[in-house]
Amino acid sequence: MHRLLLTKPDGRHLTLYGREPIDANLQAPSPFAEPLNASPHLRWHPLRGEWVTYAAYRQGRTFLPPPEYNPLAVTKDPANPTEVPAGRWDVAVFDNRFPSLGGTSGPPPPELIVPTARADGHCEVVVFTQDPQSSLGALPLDHIDLLLQVWGERTERLGEREEIQYVLPFENRGAEVGVTLHHPHGQIYAYPVVPPVPARMQQAAAEHFLSHGRGPLETMIAGERRVQERIIYEGRHAIAFVPACARYPYEVWIAPIDPVEGFAQLGPAERADLARALKTVLLKYDGLWQRPLPYLMAWYQAPTDGKRHPEAHLHAEIYPPNRTRDRLKYLAGTEIAAGFFAMDALPEEKARELQQVEVSL
Repeated sequence: MHRLLLTKPDGRHLTLYGREPIDANLQAPSPFAEPLNASPHLRWHPLRGEWVTYAAYRQGRTFLPPPEYNPLAVTKDPANPTEVPAGRWDVAVFDNRFPSLGGTSGPPPPELIVPTARADGHCEVVVFTQDPQSSLGALPLDHIDLLLQVWGERTERLGEREEIQYVLPFENRGAEVGVTLHHPHGQIYAYPVVPPVPARMQQAAAEHFLSHGRGPLETMIAGERRVQERIIYEGRHAIAFVPACARYPYEVWIAPIDPVEGFAQLGPAERADLARALKTVLLKYDGLWQRPLPYLMAWYQAPTDGKRHPEAHLHAEIYPPNRTRDRLKYLAGTEIAAGFFAMDALPEEKARELQQVEVSL
Protein backbone atom coordinates (compact mmCIF):
# COMPACT_ATOMS: atom_id res chain seq x y z
CA MET A 1 0.00 0.00 0.00
CA HIS A 2 1.37 3.41 -1.00
CA ARG A 3 0.28 6.67 0.62
CA LEU A 4 0.77 10.41 0.30
CA LEU A 5 -0.13 12.85 3.09
CA LEU A 6 -1.23 16.34 2.05
CA THR A 7 -2.84 19.43 3.61
CA LYS A 8 -5.66 21.38 1.98
CA PRO A 9 -5.75 25.20 1.72
CA ASP A 10 -8.38 25.31 4.49
CA GLY A 11 -6.19 23.23 6.81
CA ARG A 12 -7.89 19.86 6.44
CA HIS A 13 -5.83 16.71 5.93
CA LEU A 14 -5.94 14.57 2.79
CA THR A 15 -4.30 11.14 2.43
CA LEU A 16 -4.07 9.45 -0.95
CA TYR A 17 -3.64 5.66 -1.13
CA GLY A 18 -2.65 3.60 -4.12
CA ARG A 19 -1.70 0.15 -5.32
CA GLU A 20 1.15 1.85 -7.20
CA PRO A 21 3.49 4.68 -6.12
CA ILE A 22 1.86 8.12 -5.96
CA ASP A 23 3.39 11.28 -7.40
CA ALA A 24 4.84 13.21 -4.45
CA ASN A 25 4.26 16.51 -6.29
CA LEU A 26 0.46 16.28 -6.15
CA GLN A 27 -1.26 19.17 -4.39
CA ALA A 28 -4.35 18.99 -2.18
CA PRO A 29 -7.24 21.03 -3.62
CA SER A 30 -10.26 22.34 -1.77
CA PRO A 31 -13.49 24.09 -2.80
CA PHE A 32 -12.97 26.18 0.35
CA ALA A 33 -10.18 28.65 1.07
CA GLU A 34 -10.82 29.26 4.76
CA PRO A 35 -11.42 26.93 7.72
CA LEU A 36 -15.05 26.43 8.69
CA ASN A 37 -14.21 26.47 12.42
CA ALA A 38 -17.03 24.03 13.05
CA SER A 39 -17.81 23.41 16.70
CA PRO A 40 -20.39 20.66 17.35
CA HIS A 41 -21.45 19.77 20.86
CA LEU A 42 -23.15 16.91 22.74
CA ARG A 43 -26.35 16.95 24.77
CA TRP A 44 -27.37 14.17 27.13
CA HIS A 45 -30.65 12.32 26.52
CA PRO A 46 -31.75 11.46 30.08
CA LEU A 47 -34.55 9.07 29.06
CA ARG A 48 -32.34 6.95 26.81
CA GLY A 49 -29.07 7.39 28.68
CA GLU A 50 -27.07 8.39 25.60
CA TRP A 51 -25.45 11.38 23.94
CA VAL A 52 -26.83 13.26 20.92
CA THR A 53 -24.49 15.38 18.79
CA TYR A 54 -25.54 18.78 17.42
CA ALA A 55 -23.92 20.40 14.38
CA ALA A 56 -26.35 22.98 13.01
CA TYR A 57 -23.81 24.33 10.48
CA ARG A 58 -24.23 21.09 8.50
CA GLN A 59 -27.35 22.69 7.01
CA GLY A 60 -24.97 24.56 4.72
CA ARG A 61 -23.16 21.49 3.38
CA THR A 62 -23.22 20.36 -0.24
CA PHE A 63 -26.65 19.00 -1.12
CA LEU A 64 -27.60 17.49 -4.49
CA PRO A 65 -25.12 19.57 -6.52
CA PRO A 66 -25.72 20.02 -10.26
CA PRO A 67 -24.26 17.25 -12.45
CA GLU A 68 -21.50 19.52 -13.71
CA TYR A 69 -20.15 19.97 -10.16
CA ASN A 70 -19.15 16.99 -8.08
CA PRO A 71 -16.80 17.93 -5.21
CA LEU A 72 -15.57 14.32 -5.04
CA ALA A 73 -14.68 14.05 -8.74
CA VAL A 74 -11.21 14.99 -9.99
CA THR A 75 -10.64 18.09 -12.08
CA LYS A 76 -7.66 19.85 -13.63
CA ASP A 77 -9.50 23.17 -13.72
CA PRO A 78 -8.00 25.48 -11.05
CA ALA A 79 -11.10 27.69 -11.28
CA ASN A 80 -13.29 24.77 -10.19
CA PRO A 81 -11.40 23.06 -7.34
CA THR A 82 -12.72 19.84 -5.84
CA GLU A 83 -11.80 17.77 -2.79
CA VAL A 84 -9.35 15.41 -4.56
CA PRO A 85 -6.57 16.01 -7.10
CA ALA A 86 -6.03 14.46 -10.51
CA GLY A 87 -3.25 11.88 -10.55
CA ARG A 88 -2.53 8.22 -10.00
CA TRP A 89 -4.18 7.13 -6.78
CA ASP A 90 -6.97 4.68 -5.86
CA VAL A 91 -8.49 5.75 -2.52
CA ALA A 92 -8.61 9.20 -0.92
CA VAL A 93 -9.39 10.06 2.70
CA PHE A 94 -9.92 13.63 3.88
CA ASP A 95 -11.34 15.45 6.89
CA ASN A 96 -15.06 16.12 6.54
CA ARG A 97 -15.66 19.83 5.94
CA PHE A 98 -18.92 19.58 7.90
CA PRO A 99 -18.18 17.17 10.78
CA SER A 100 -20.75 15.96 13.28
CA LEU A 101 -17.87 15.32 15.69
CA GLY A 102 -14.55 17.07 16.11
CA GLY A 103 -13.74 20.21 14.18
CA THR A 104 -12.61 22.94 16.54
CA SER A 105 -14.82 21.34 19.22
CA GLY A 106 -15.27 24.42 21.35
CA PRO A 107 -17.17 24.60 24.64
CA PRO A 108 -20.83 23.54 24.57
CA PRO A 109 -23.66 26.04 25.10
CA PRO A 110 -24.05 27.02 28.75
CA GLU A 111 -27.18 26.90 30.92
CA LEU A 112 -29.08 24.05 29.30
CA ILE A 113 -31.49 21.87 31.30
CA VAL A 114 -29.60 18.72 30.25
CA PRO A 115 -25.87 17.98 30.58
CA THR A 116 -23.68 19.02 27.65
CA ALA A 117 -20.16 18.15 26.55
CA ARG A 118 -17.64 18.86 23.85
CA ALA A 119 -18.23 16.79 20.72
CA ASP A 120 -14.71 15.44 20.55
CA GLY A 121 -14.09 12.94 17.77
CA HIS A 122 -13.34 13.02 14.08
CA CYS A 123 -15.20 12.56 10.79
CA GLU A 124 -13.55 11.57 7.51
CA VAL A 125 -14.76 11.07 3.95
CA VAL A 126 -13.40 8.05 2.06
CA VAL A 127 -13.49 8.29 -1.74
CA PHE A 128 -13.41 4.71 -3.04
CA THR A 129 -12.33 5.49 -6.60
CA GLN A 130 -11.74 8.35 -9.02
CA ASP A 131 -14.47 7.04 -11.33
CA PRO A 132 -17.74 8.83 -10.41
CA GLN A 133 -19.79 6.30 -12.40
CA SER A 134 -18.40 3.24 -10.64
CA SER A 135 -19.42 1.59 -7.36
CA LEU A 136 -17.77 -0.31 -4.54
CA GLY A 137 -18.98 -3.64 -5.91
CA ALA A 138 -17.65 -2.86 -9.38
CA LEU A 139 -14.05 -2.29 -8.22
CA PRO A 140 -11.36 -4.92 -8.87
CA LEU A 141 -10.63 -7.27 -6.00
CA ASP A 142 -7.18 -5.80 -5.32
CA HIS A 143 -8.74 -2.32 -5.16
CA ILE A 144 -11.27 -3.53 -2.55
CA ASP A 145 -8.38 -5.22 -0.72
CA LEU A 146 -6.64 -1.83 -0.63
CA LEU A 147 -9.78 -0.21 0.81
CA LEU A 148 -9.83 -2.79 3.62
CA GLN A 149 -6.21 -1.88 4.36
CA VAL A 150 -7.13 1.80 4.36
CA TRP A 151 -9.95 1.20 6.83
CA GLY A 152 -7.45 -0.64 9.03
CA GLU A 153 -4.88 2.14 8.90
CA ARG A 154 -7.45 4.86 9.55
CA THR A 155 -8.78 2.89 12.54
CA GLU A 156 -5.29 2.60 13.99
CA ARG A 157 -4.41 6.25 13.42
CA LEU A 158 -7.68 7.57 14.82
CA GLY A 159 -7.70 5.04 17.65
CA GLU A 160 -4.32 6.31 18.84
CA ARG A 161 -5.97 9.56 19.91
CA GLU A 162 -6.70 9.56 23.62
CA GLU A 163 -10.21 10.95 23.14
CA ILE A 164 -11.28 8.32 20.56
CA GLN A 165 -13.06 5.24 21.90
CA TYR A 166 -14.62 3.74 18.76
CA VAL A 167 -14.08 3.91 14.98
CA LEU A 168 -16.90 3.06 12.57
CA PRO A 169 -16.40 2.92 8.77
CA PHE A 170 -19.68 2.94 6.85
CA GLU A 171 -21.21 3.55 3.44
CA ASN A 172 -24.62 4.96 2.58
CA ARG A 173 -25.48 4.24 -1.04
CA GLY A 174 -28.40 5.73 -2.95
CA ALA A 175 -30.76 8.66 -2.62
CA GLU A 176 -33.26 6.34 -0.89
CA VAL A 177 -31.02 6.28 2.18
CA GLY A 178 -30.24 10.01 2.04
CA VAL A 179 -27.08 10.17 -0.08
CA THR A 180 -26.60 13.57 -1.72
CA LEU A 181 -23.31 12.89 -3.54
CA HIS A 182 -23.36 9.83 -5.76
CA HIS A 183 -19.62 9.45 -6.35
CA PRO A 184 -18.65 6.10 -4.71
CA HIS A 185 -17.64 7.05 -1.20
CA GLY A 186 -18.14 6.27 2.45
CA GLN A 187 -17.33 7.86 5.78
CA ILE A 188 -15.46 7.10 8.97
CA TYR A 189 -16.74 8.36 12.31
CA ALA A 190 -14.40 8.28 15.30
CA TYR A 191 -16.38 8.69 18.53
CA PRO A 192 -15.41 9.97 22.00
CA VAL A 193 -17.56 7.17 23.47
CA VAL A 194 -18.58 3.72 22.31
CA PRO A 195 -21.95 4.49 20.63
CA PRO A 196 -25.13 2.77 21.91
CA VAL A 197 -25.44 0.07 19.21
CA PRO A 198 -21.85 -1.22 19.23
CA ALA A 199 -21.79 -0.83 23.03
CA ARG A 200 -24.77 -3.16 23.39
CA MET A 201 -23.26 -5.56 20.88
CA GLN A 202 -19.96 -5.52 22.75
CA GLN A 203 -21.73 -6.18 26.06
CA ALA A 204 -23.60 -9.15 24.58
CA ALA A 205 -20.38 -10.47 23.03
CA ALA A 206 -18.48 -10.19 26.32
CA GLU A 207 -21.21 -12.05 28.19
CA HIS A 208 -21.33 -14.80 25.56
CA PHE A 209 -17.53 -15.13 25.54
CA LEU A 210 -17.48 -15.42 29.32
CA SER A 211 -20.04 -18.25 29.19
CA HIS A 212 -18.90 -20.11 26.07
CA GLY A 213 -15.26 -19.21 25.49
CA ARG A 214 -15.98 -17.63 22.12
CA GLY A 215 -18.00 -14.73 20.78
CA PRO A 216 -21.61 -14.97 19.58
CA LEU A 217 -20.73 -14.19 15.96
CA GLU A 218 -18.18 -17.03 15.89
CA THR A 219 -20.93 -19.31 17.23
CA MET A 220 -23.39 -18.04 14.58
CA ILE A 221 -20.89 -18.56 11.78
CA ALA A 222 -20.29 -22.14 12.90
CA GLY A 223 -24.06 -22.71 12.85
CA GLU A 224 -24.52 -21.15 9.41
CA ARG A 225 -21.68 -23.28 8.00
CA ARG A 226 -23.28 -26.37 9.48
CA VAL A 227 -26.79 -25.84 8.06
CA GLN A 228 -25.67 -24.21 4.76
CA GLU A 229 -29.12 -22.64 4.24
CA ARG A 230 -28.51 -18.89 4.29
CA ILE A 231 -24.91 -18.62 3.07
CA ILE A 232 -24.27 -16.20 0.18
CA TYR A 233 -20.49 -16.68 0.02
CA GLU A 234 -18.10 -19.06 1.77
CA GLY A 235 -14.37 -19.11 1.22
CA ARG A 236 -11.41 -20.41 3.19
CA HIS A 237 -11.23 -17.30 5.36
CA ALA A 238 -14.43 -15.28 4.92
CA ILE A 239 -18.18 -15.80 4.84
CA ALA A 240 -21.31 -13.84 3.94
CA PHE A 241 -24.81 -14.88 4.95
CA VAL A 242 -28.34 -13.69 5.62
CA PRO A 243 -28.47 -14.07 9.41
CA ALA A 244 -31.22 -16.22 10.88
CA CYS A 245 -32.13 -13.19 13.03
CA ALA A 246 -32.19 -10.67 10.13
CA ARG A 247 -34.19 -7.54 10.91
CA TYR A 248 -34.32 -6.35 7.28
CA PRO A 249 -35.18 -8.23 4.09
CA TYR A 250 -31.97 -9.10 2.22
CA GLU A 251 -29.83 -8.12 5.22
CA VAL A 252 -26.38 -9.70 4.87
CA TRP A 253 -23.47 -10.01 7.29
CA ILE A 254 -19.89 -10.36 6.05
CA ALA A 255 -17.06 -11.50 8.31
CA PRO A 256 -13.78 -13.37 8.52
CA ILE A 257 -14.51 -16.92 9.66
CA ASP A 258 -11.96 -16.74 12.46
CA PRO A 259 -12.53 -13.75 14.75
CA VAL A 260 -10.25 -10.73 14.56
CA GLU A 261 -10.76 -7.53 16.51
CA GLY A 262 -10.53 -5.17 13.54
CA PHE A 263 -9.28 -4.47 10.03
CA ALA A 264 -5.70 -3.96 11.21
CA GLN A 265 -5.54 -7.54 12.51
CA LEU A 266 -6.46 -9.14 9.16
CA GLY A 267 -3.77 -11.16 7.42
CA PRO A 268 -3.30 -10.90 3.64
CA ALA A 269 -5.21 -14.12 2.90
CA GLU A 270 -8.10 -13.14 5.19
CA ARG A 271 -8.28 -9.68 3.69
CA ALA A 272 -8.27 -11.01 0.11
CA ASP A 273 -11.09 -13.45 0.89
CA LEU A 274 -13.06 -10.75 2.70
CA ALA A 275 -12.77 -8.61 -0.43
CA ARG A 276 -14.20 -11.49 -2.50
CA ALA A 277 -17.08 -11.90 -0.04
CA LEU A 278 -17.91 -8.18 -0.11
CA LYS A 279 -17.77 -7.94 -3.90
CA THR A 280 -19.91 -11.06 -4.28
CA VAL A 281 -22.65 -9.70 -2.04
CA LEU A 282 -22.75 -6.26 -3.68
CA LEU A 283 -22.86 -7.76 -7.18
CA LYS A 284 -25.68 -10.08 -6.13
CA TYR A 285 -27.66 -7.12 -4.79
CA ASP A 286 -27.39 -5.26 -8.10
CA GLY A 287 -27.98 -8.43 -10.09
CA LEU A 288 -31.17 -9.29 -8.22
CA TRP A 289 -32.74 -5.89 -8.88
CA GLN A 290 -30.98 -5.19 -12.19
CA ARG A 291 -30.16 -1.72 -10.93
CA PRO A 292 -27.89 -0.13 -8.29
CA LEU A 293 -29.40 -1.20 -4.98
CA PRO A 294 -29.42 1.38 -2.15
CA TYR A 295 -28.08 0.16 1.16
CA LEU A 296 -26.42 1.10 4.42
CA MET A 297 -23.25 -0.83 5.24
CA ALA A 298 -21.57 -0.55 8.66
CA TRP A 299 -18.37 -2.29 9.79
CA TYR A 300 -18.19 -3.20 13.48
CA GLN A 301 -14.89 -3.80 15.25
CA ALA A 302 -13.45 -3.66 18.77
CA PRO A 303 -13.32 -0.41 20.77
CA THR A 304 -10.05 1.53 20.56
CA ASP A 305 -9.53 1.65 24.31
CA GLY A 306 -6.14 -0.08 24.30
CA LYS A 307 -7.54 -3.25 25.88
CA ARG A 308 -7.74 -6.74 24.37
CA HIS A 309 -11.19 -7.75 23.17
CA PRO A 310 -11.18 -11.49 22.37
CA GLU A 311 -14.97 -11.38 22.23
CA ALA A 312 -14.93 -8.89 19.32
CA HIS A 313 -15.38 -10.11 15.74
CA LEU A 314 -14.92 -7.74 12.81
CA HIS A 315 -17.91 -7.82 10.50
CA ALA A 316 -20.11 -5.79 8.20
CA GLU A 317 -23.88 -5.57 8.41
CA ILE A 318 -25.60 -4.44 5.21
CA TYR A 319 -29.17 -3.18 5.30
CA PRO A 320 -30.91 -2.69 1.93
CA PRO A 321 -34.12 -0.70 2.52
CA ASN A 322 -36.26 -2.94 0.30
CA ARG A 323 -39.06 -5.09 1.66
CA THR A 324 -39.88 -6.40 -1.80
CA ARG A 325 -38.31 -5.74 -5.18
CA ASP A 326 -40.65 -2.83 -5.91
CA ARG A 327 -41.55 -1.38 -2.52
CA LEU A 328 -39.18 0.30 -0.10
CA LYS A 329 -39.02 -0.82 3.49
CA TYR A 330 -39.15 2.00 6.03
CA LEU A 331 -39.01 1.55 9.78
CA ALA A 332 -42.43 1.09 11.36
CA GLY A 333 -43.72 2.54 14.61
CA THR A 334 -42.84 -0.58 16.60
CA GLU A 335 -39.30 -0.45 15.24
CA ILE A 336 -38.61 3.25 15.78
CA ALA A 337 -40.54 3.68 19.02
CA ALA A 338 -39.89 0.33 20.68
CA GLY A 339 -36.77 -0.95 18.93
CA PHE A 340 -38.71 -4.17 18.35
CA PHE A 341 -38.31 -5.20 14.73
CA ALA A 342 -41.12 -6.87 12.81
CA MET A 343 -40.22 -8.92 9.71
CA ASP A 344 -42.80 -10.06 7.18
CA ALA A 345 -40.29 -12.07 5.13
CA LEU A 346 -38.25 -15.08 6.23
CA PRO A 347 -34.45 -14.78 6.05
CA GLU A 348 -34.33 -18.18 4.35
CA GLU A 349 -36.52 -16.95 1.48
CA LYS A 350 -34.38 -13.87 0.88
CA ALA A 351 -31.18 -15.89 1.12
CA ARG A 352 -32.44 -18.22 -1.63
CA GLU A 353 -33.14 -15.25 -3.90
CA LEU A 354 -29.61 -13.95 -3.46
CA GLN A 355 -28.08 -17.41 -3.80
CA GLN A 356 -29.68 -17.80 -7.23
CA VAL A 357 -28.01 -14.66 -8.63
CA GLU A 358 -24.89 -15.62 -10.58
CA VAL A 359 -22.01 -13.15 -10.47
CA SER A 360 -18.57 -12.98 -12.01
CA LEU A 361 -15.72 -11.56 -9.96
